[in-house]
Formats: sequence, structure tokens, C-alpha cells
Amino acid sequence: MSHPIYIALIPLIPLACFFILGLFGRKYFSGSAGVIGTLSLLASTLLSLITAYEYFFVSGKSNGVFQKISVFKYTWLQFSPSLSIDMGILIDPITVMMLVVVTFVSLMVHLFSLGYMKGEPRFATYYGFLSLFTFSMLGLVLSSNIFQIYLFWELVGVSSFLLIGFYFEKPSAVAASKKAFIVTRFADLGFLIGILVLSFYSHTLDFGILIERLTNTGSPYLIAINSASFLGVSALTWALLLVFMGGAGKSAMFPLHIWLPDAMEGPTPVSALIHAATMVVAGVFLVARLFPVFALSDPEALQVVTYTGAFSAFFAAIIACTQTDIKRVLAYSTMSQIGYMMFALGVSKYSGEDGLGYMGSMFHLFTHAFFKSLLFLGAGSVIHMVHSNEMKDMGGLRKLMPITHICFLIACLAIAGIPPFSGFFSKEEILMAAFESNRLVYGIALFTSGLTAFYMFRLYYSIFWSKPADTHHAHHGEGTWTMKIPLMILAVLALFAGFTPIANWISADGAPIHSKVPITFSILPVALALGGILFATRLFITANELPGRIATQLGGIYKSALHKFYIDELYLFVTKKILFNLIGRPAAWFDKNIVDGFMNLLAKITGYLSDMIKGYQSGKVQDYALYFFGGVAGLVIAFIYLWK
Repeated sequence: MSHPIYIALIPLIPLACFFILGLFGRKYFSGSAGVIGTLSLLASTLLSLITAYEYFFVSGKSNGVFQKISVFKYTWLQFSPSLSIDMGILIDPITVMMLVVVTFVSLMVHLFSLGYMKGEPRFATYYGFLSLFTFSMLGLVLSSNIFQIYLFWELVGVSSFLLIGFYFEKPSAVAASKKAFIVTRFADLGFLIGILVLSFYSHTLDFGILIERLTNTGSPYLIAINSASFLGVSALTWALLLVFMGGAGKSAMFPLHIWLPDAMEGPTPVSALIHAATMVVAGVFLVARLFPVFALSDPEALQVVTYTGAFSAFFAAIIACTQTDIKRVLAYSTMSQIGYMMFALGVSKYSGEDGLGYMGSMFHLFTHAFFKSLLFLGAGSVIHMVHSNEMKDMGGLRKLMPITHICFLIACLAIAGIPPFSGFFSKEEILMAAFESNRLVYGIALFTSGLTAFYMFRLYYSIFWSKPADTHHAHHGEGTWTMKIPLMILAVLALFAGFTPIANWISADGAPIHSKVPITFSILPVALALGGILFATRLFITANELPGRIATQLGGIYKSALHKFYIDELYLFVTKKILFNLIGRPAAWFDKNIVDGFMNLLAKITGYLSDMIKGYQSGKVQDYALYFFGGVAGLVIAFIYLWK
């Protein structure tokens, strides 16, 4: 590209902001940290938009295909003539899209936080952590090789740990940050092993070279990795499954999802950033980045992606129907929507109209960023007023919060897939791809879309309708204009982002896709969504006993969903009762009695021997003289004896 410096500055500006606010913020910029952080993100956002314009309309396309462009490459560590770790910047359609999404949503979060976090004692630290988080995600999407992406991947984990546990004086926040860190570290171990396997057989870490070597049918690298096997499964399949394990952990796919609801302990704007533009979508981006290898070399691994995504979408939607904390409803909603993106990749092929799933997945990532960040920031505005996350403390707020009400309604319509809101267009692409490739997955996705409409409007009515407004909240107001402006901007995007042509530019092979979903195909999904909305309207627009009666009739099913199907308890049981008792206790006994016992025995023997010989080092010269002449006499006798 003609101005690569623009691209390098996009992540470097938030990094510089992190160092400034982290080192000097509390002392010198305690009052202006928010302005500094917001202006830095504004600069990165403008540079991202310039990069997007230049790539999509000026220099990114050659012979009708969008190219992968290496902006720069620097060899960091050279292991052999054919294997090195390079630090570089790689630009392609999904990178450019992610640059715009990450910087723009982060900008909205920075702006919203000016009002939401005002008065916090660690205000400058908060903005420093936001800048670090943004830098980490931007570095991740710009990475040119798989080890570089792993470095930023871990930095995203550190950033999320700092922000989820921001209120470190609360034990629940500390526990949530540790839970997120540990679960994702466990998944990242799989990712690291997958990287090592891929690099061992392909002799490279560079994305472009790796994809070329592992997708060429006659490639010796592909033959070698397919020939190697473990438990009857090829090394390539194991490698891709392990890489996907890392992605599933970051994107909270079942069964590695348990950290996501607890991550709501962080400030609400942080939830918007994590769920809409950074950490949770990183797993989808990773699979998309290696999609040619999944699709062309190992469709079996892609099947795992498909069914994991489909089940996660359905499973999370069921739980979301029962939760009472508005942020947890949105958290499970995120898990469900990420599941959509995952299975869309799974049912996709590499090129042409068969690549509709890939395009739909990336398009849904794009639209989801706007309506999900709008939902979380809208929830933050509500929490800021009522000082509670629970639905029972809300109701009737539409008159007290007219701007938040309208914006939240737009976001609910978008995620429900109602035309002409943005979520409709991207979700229909995914449903069409599933319909053409896997009818079972299509059926699951269709039912889940109806559930999505139901639980989102359950949430909407519980907040803004349900009962008369509690007027003692009225004096709090709707928040500052720095809180309301991001809501209005995101509402416009949630309404109109579906009309952007970007969907046609993000195919797996770079060739634009001009796919049109027939209007007749959308009749059933839209009807199901409207049915879900009407059912939620009947149950929740006014307070009544019907929801309670239905919950009672469902009995154990409802109770299980309310308790998240006891997955957390199962993890706790497995960790404490099985791993600790069957592995931890025996390992501790072996360590104490065998390992420590052997070392203690060596110490005792050494001590005993030292006690025996320490008398010879008395410090008395006459004793040493006696030993010396005794030794000399012994040697003389020995020589005489040997001489004979």
C-alpha cells in the first residue's frame, strides 16, 4: 500500500497512550486521561478508515481479486534457513474490516466511559487498560504469522484479566478475572501445541506460506503432515483441532464458555468492548485466518467447528431465556451469536457462491459489533440510572430514558433479524449457507433465531415496560451526552450497516461475492422472529403471573437452564473431587514421600558423612602435621611393599 505508515500507527497510538497513562496518568493526567484516551482512539479510527478506503477502493484489488498485502516484515528470531519468527503487518479484507470494527467500537466505549466512569478513583488506570486492550487486538488482527498472533493473543488475555478485575476490591471481580484467565490459558495451551505441530511440518510460521504449503495437493509438507498420525488421526487434524481449541476458549464456545458470564463483573463499557469487538471475536478471526487450511486440507476439523458452533448457539440461547441479570442475558446472547459465526465458517467452502458461509460469518461479525456494543452500552446507561443489574429493579423506563429506549429497541430488532435492520442481512446469509450445506445445522440455527428474538424482547420489555416507572430514579437522568451520543451513533449503524457493500468484499479467496438471498427464503426466519417477539410481548409487556406459571410447568428444564445446566458445578466437581483427589493427592504424596524423601535421604547421608569427617578439620596444626607425616609414612610403606 502506498502509505504503510498509516497502518503501523493504528496500533502504536493506543500503545503510546497506554504507556503515558499507565506511567504518568494518576499523577499528571487524572482529570484529562479520558480525553487523552478518546482522542488517541479517534486518531486510530480515522487512520483505519483511511486504510479501508485505500485498500477497498484504490490499491487493494488486482485482476478483480482483493490481495493479501505484506506491508512490512522484520525477522525477529532465525532458527534455521527455512524457519524464523517474523514480525510484520498483513493486510487483507478481514484485517481491514477488523481494523475499522475494533477502533470504532473502542472509540465509542472510550467516549461513553467519560460519563459512565466519571469520579472513579482509578480513572486514568482504566483508560490505560482500555488502550492496552485495543492495542492488543489491533496487533492480533494485523499479525502476519501464527506465532506473532499468539503473542498478541496472550496480551489480549492479560488485558481482559486487568479489565474484568478492575474493581479488585470486590472478591467476585477478582474471582471472575482469575476464572477468565485460567480457562483461556488452558485453551491457549492447545493453541500453542497446534502452532508447534503446524510449524514443524510446514517449516514456516508465516500465514501465507503455511496456507500455500498445506493446501497444495502435491505439496510434500501436506503429504508429511497427513502421513503422521496419533490415535488414528492425522497430525494435521490434531493441529487444527488444537488451534480451534484456542479459538473456542477465547470465543467462549461450549464447553469453554464458563468464564464469559462471570466476566460481567468488569465495568459495563468493558463488556461492550470484550463482547463486540475484541476478545470474544478473536476466535472467529483465528479460524477465518486459517480457513483455507480447514476447508481445503481437512474438512473433518471443519465439521468440529460446525457442530461446536451450532450447539453453542442453541445452548446459550436456552440459558439466556431464564437469566435475570441483564448483562448475563447479553453475555449468553454473545455466546449464541459467536456460535452463529463459527458454524457459518464450518458449513462454508473455499470459493465462489459456496463460500457464502465465510462471507456471512464475517458480515455477521461486522454487524454484530454495532448492535451488541449498543446493547451493552444501553444496559450500562440503565444500570447507571437504577444502580442494579437485575430486571426486577427495572421496568417502565421508556419515559425516563427515551434515547436509551429507542436505541435499545433498534439493537433488539437488529439482533432478532427483523428487516431492514443490520442483523437481518448477515443472519440470512448464514441461514442460507446452512440450508445449502447442512439441514440439521440449519434447523438448529432457525430455532435459535426464534429464541433470540424471544429472550431479547423479554429483556427489552422487562427494562422499559412491564410495570410503571419507579419515579425515584428520575432525578438521576439518562446520563451525560458523552453517554448518549455513542448510543445514537451505534443505533444508526445497527439500522443501516446491513446495506454496506463490505459483505461482498470479504470472501475467503479474495474474489468478491455477489450473493442474493431470495425474499421467499427469509419468510420463515422472519416469521419465527416475529413469533418470538409476540410471545415475549404477551408474557412481559405488563407484569402478570403467566411467566411464573410457565416456569413452574417446565419444572426441571427451567431450573436447569436458570442454573446454566450446572456446568460450573460440574467443572468444580471434576476439579475438586476427581482431579484433586485422583491426581492431585497422589501427586502430592509422591512428591512429598518419594521426591522429597529421596532428597532428604541424600541430605541425611551427606550430613552423616560430614559428621564423620569434620573431626579431621579441627584447625590444630599439630593434628594436621600428624596426618601429614602419617600419610607420608603410609606411602613409604606402600612403595616398599610394591617394590618387593
